[in-house]
Amino acid sequence: MANIIVVSAHPDDEVIGAGGTLLKHAQKGDKIYWLIITGLFEEYGFSKERIASRNEEIEKVAKMLNVEKTFRFDYPTMQLHSATVIDMVPKISAVFKEVDPEYIYTMNRSDAHSDHRIVFDAVAACTKSFRYPGIKRVLMYECISETEFAPALPEKMFLPNYFVDITRFIENKLEIMKVYASEIDEHPFPRSIENIKALAHFRGASVGVKYAEAFQLIKLIDKD
Repeated sequence: MANIIVVSAHPDDEVIGAGGTLLKHAQKGDKIYWLIITGLFEEYGFSKERIASRNEEIEKVAKMLNVEKTFRFDYPTMQLHSATVIDMVPKISAVFKEVDPEYIYTMNRSDAHSDHRIVFDAVAACTKSFRYPGIKRVLMYECISETEFAPALPEKMFLPNYFVDITRFIENKLEIMKVYASEIDEHPFPRSIENIKALAHFRGASVGVKYAEAFQLIKLIDKD
């Protein structure tokens, strides 16, 4: 049994990028922890109703993913910047020391959304083996509508090299994604149920399974 932590800049990232993989971990008996970096606030233009519905979504998704514990930092969404990393690193460090994760799933370092890039930098600072000896794998997940819209430059490419067969979990993943009703729309909007399933179909075809999620492996430590 392993401890798993998935880091979301915003709720829905975790389902889009790693929902099927998290369900697979849960079925194996692994403990899943969820770290959400940002939140919604009235002073930034969100209604009380939207804030309440977002809190309900988080609770429902946590239950559907069998999350052991959810950590919420509640930085204002779309307001992260480079200075935030300095404030965020010790907070992430405290969570990692509490959870002692073997697997860390986090944002892609070059996503179009600046919040995703900032979160990656802060998480990466908390993966030093001499401080977090339990870590065995650090993986970036792709987030449809952000990863593919990064500038097409060599240093900003998402290079999948780690694939998880989620064939048995694809329908559950899509049902969980529907909880985030305000974040999805009809094709050709990138975050449509159709497109999320199509990406899993494509990733599966590239590794000989029906549906898969793709990750970029940043660190692998093979130890007992």
